[in-house]
Amino acid sequence: MKALVFERDVPRFAAAKVLSKLAPSRAHGAGPLHLNERAPEPHVPGPDWVRLRPRLSGICGSDLATVQGTSSRYFEPIVSFPFVPGHEVVADTEDGARVVLEPVLGCVTRGISPVCGACAAGKLGRCERLTFGALRPGLQSGFCCDTGGGWSTAMVAHPSQLHVVPADMSDETAAMVEPAACAIHAALAPGLLGGATGGTVASVIGAGTIGLLTICALMKYNPVQQLIVAARHPEQHQWARSFGATAVVDPSALTRTVRRATGSMAIGDGAIERLTGGCDVVFDCVGSNESISQALAVVRPGGRIVLVGMPATVTVDLTPLWHREVALIGAYAYGVEPSVGGRRTFDLALELAASANLGQLVSATYTLDRYDDAIAHAAAAGRRGAAKICFDLRQEKQR
Repeated sequence: MKALVFERDVPRFAAAKVLSKLAPSRAHGAGPLHLNERAPEPHVPGPDWVRLRPRLSGICGSDLATVQGTSSRYFEPIVSFPFVPGHEVVADTEDGARVVLEPVLGCVTRGISPVCGACAAGKLGRCERLTFGALRPGLQSGFCCDTGGGWSTAMVAHPSQLHVVPADMSDETAAMVEPAACAIHAALAPGLLGGATGGTVASVIGAGTIGLLTICALMKYNPVQQLIVAARHPEQHQWARSFGATAVVDPSALTRTVRRATGSMAIGDGAIERLTGGCDVVFDCVGSNESISQALAVVRPGGRIVLVGMPATVTVDLTPLWHREVALIGAYAYGVEPSVGGRRTFDLALELAASANLGQLVSATYTLDRYDDAIAHAAAAGRRGAAKICFDLRQEKQR
C-alpha cells in the first residue's frame, strides 16, 4: 500500500521541534515522516475486524504537533511505532459501505473483557487500557502501528468504530464528523452550563476548525445568550458569524468586548489586565500559553474554562485559577452524552455535519505525493484563508 509513515527517530523529531520555532509550516520536513510507496498493509488483529480503503483523511492540530515535533512527551507510552497518522477518516469497507471512523481504541476494540469502568460508562476517551489487549499501545487509530491510519490507501478497524455515512452526505462533509464529535463533547461537558441557560455568556478563543465546530455545537446542542469569539483572520470572522456567533473580534479586543457584554469592570493598567466578572464559560480552542492566560483573564469568578485545543507544555500563571475558584477542564474525544439522553457523540456529529453543511470547511485536498504541500497548507490554514485540509485517497492506486 501507499502510506505516510511516522518512525521513532529522536534526532529527526528534535530537528523538527527546533525548526518549528523558525518556520512552523515547514518543520515537518525535518521530522521522521516519510512517504512509503510499498508499505505493508496492517494485519487484521481479529476475525471480526474489517479492512478499510480511506477516501478522505483530515489533518488536525494533533497531527501537526506530532509531525512538527511540538507534541508533548506525555503521549510516548500510549503510541506505538512506526505508525501511519490520520484519524479523521471517511472510508470504504470491503463490502462497499461508506463509513466514518471513531478512532479511539478502547476496551471493546482491544478485545478486553470485562471492560474498564470508563468504557462501561460510555466514556471512551477515558479508557484505562490503552496499552493492553489485542493491540499494541495507541490511544487512537492513526497513533497505533497495528491499525494503520487514514494517511494511506489501506487500514483496519473494529466494527464498533464504524458509522455508516448517509447516502446523500458528501465525502467532504463526512470527513468533518470526527472533529465535530470532539467539539460536541466539549460543548456538552458535564455540568458545564447546567443545560441551556438563557443568561449564559460564553467565549470561544480560536476560530480554526475546532473553534468553528465548537461554535456550531454550542448553537445546536447547548445554546447560549451571547457567544463572543476571538478570531485572527477575516475568513474565520465570516465563518464564525455564519455559524451563530454573537460577536467576533480580534484576540486583542476580547477582554474589552467581554467587559462590555457582562457589565464587568477592568482591573489593571494594561500590562496585567483582567475583569471583575466575565464569561460563564470559555472554550480555549488553541491551547497555548497566551490563549490559556487570556481565558483566565476573561472568565468570571467560579466560571469554567474548557480546554478543547490540545496543548503541549505550557507556562501559565495559575494564580487567577486559585484566587477566583475557576475550574479548568479538558475535553477529549467522545463516547455517550448524558445531557442529551445518553446518545452517542458520533450520532450527534453526523446530524450536525449535515445540518450545518460542515463540508464547506474542507478548503483543499492533496494526494499523498504532495504531503509536504498539504501539511504546510494545514499549518498556515488560518493565514491562508483555509480551515480543514485533507488527503484525498480516492484516486490513489493500491500498491
